[in-house]
Amino acid sequence: MGVRIFVDNLPAGTTEEALRALFARDGRLVANVSIMTDRQSGESHGYAFVEMASADDAARAVRALHGHVINGERLHVSAARQRSDKSKAGL
Repeated sequence: MGVRIFVDNLPAGTTEEALRALFARDGRLVANVSIMTDRQSGESHGYAFVEMASADDAARAVRALHGHVINGERLHVSAARQRSDKSKAGL
């Protein structure tokens, strides 16, 4: 299983292909890219999850890309936090 990275502050129009290419630089292996979109409009929410093939690739990507500028927007790149169980949220 890969290691997930959270990418925030994506500029409008960023594609999954472009994000995959950015994260694959320097030989890093990308397993999956998912840009979160609005279900009705299909527009990007401005954030994505990138799954890297290994913990080493994930750490290298975070170091290399946090603060990277795309189309005037500075990316916020960090290890993704595990979601809490929604059924326990009210307890």
